[in-house]
Amino acid sequence: MENAVVPYVGMVVVQIAQVGLMIAGKIAMSTGMTTFAFIFYSNALASLILLPISFFIYRSSRPPFLRTFLCGFFVLGFLGFLVQILGYTGIKYASASLSTTILNLIPGFTFVFAVLFRMEKFKYTSSTSIAKSIGTLVSVIGALIVTLYQGPSILGISSHSDETHTSSSAWLIGGLLLTIDSLVASIFIIAQAIVMKKCPAELVLMLFYSCFVAILSAAASFIVEKDLNAWSLKPTMRFIPVIYSALFGNVFQVSIIMWCVRRKGPLFASVFHPLGVIFATAMGIVILGEALYLGSLLGSIVVVIGFYFVMWGKAKEAEMIDDDGLKGFESRNEKKMPLLLNNTSENGVV
Repeated sequence: MENAVVPYVGMVVVQIAQVGLMIAGKIAMSTGMTTFAFIFYSNALASLILLPISFFIYRSSRPPFLRTFLCGFFVLGFLGFLVQILGYTGIKYASASLSTTILNLIPGFTFVFAVLFRMEKFKYTSSTSIAKSIGTLVSVIGALIVTLYQGPSILGISSHSDETHTSSSAWLIGGLLLTIDSLVASIFIIAQAIVMKKCPAELVLMLFYSCFVAILSAAASFIVEKDLNAWSLKPTMRFIPVIYSALFGNVFQVSIIMWCVRRKGPLFASVFHPLGVIFATAMGIVILGEALYLGSLLGSIVVVIGFYFVMWGKAKEAEMIDDDGLKGFESRNEKKMPLLLNNTSENGVV
């Protein structure tokens, strides 16, 4: 009984950690730390943590580091760099609840790209394909409501800084950046699935992923950023979020998600994403003093409805695949049975 509860508890903790990661990034960058510096320190520290762990786990069976693998790792690192830059930049302009809400677009966008890359079949007459298409469309509509309509504050008191960051123009910019971030994250998931088929060593993949993201962040920062003070870790409000991001972003979250996916499957891990909206709203009000706006509430409801449409389609599709496999197994057994009976009758057993 206890073992059955552990995956559920793990995924709830993952959602809390994800929201905490967004808030940590927002706190660090509110002190003047740039997005590039925050991403560099987080991924560099994560690489240092993952290096000994990967070496210890794969010491007896190290995966071959072919040129194709390194190219795949670089592509993932580049996509991950874009995801983190767009995501943290969007968080600077928007609230934590808006960020978490728009991230629920990822399953729908992933379905669209999977169809385009022919990794998933789309049938016009299939109820599962229709459900996933409707869910994707509803999720996009919800994201548009959240982005384009802020509405009045219905919970929490808007501070002066909150009003500045959640102005109409900033809210719109943040929503658009986070929507693009969800698109890139969906492409990242597709690329990750392709690379994982050839190199199933998850920790090694995460190690190279973190290394490439750190290198790209440092290179971009030296080109764009001229103020060296942005690299300073002296204020505690910069140092603690970096440590939190490294531990809970690249190491803890990935490990728990991979473990839950192995135990319960990918659908199980995806279903918990809407919980992040609730946690982000609560933590944003309590920790950051953000207000909950009517547009965020209405858009979040619509996005979650679309999310569960997509998840329902995936669940039904998985059931159909399992049923087809079971029927195929039974039919093969039925074909074998007459031969067995004929042989036994000829031998005089029956």
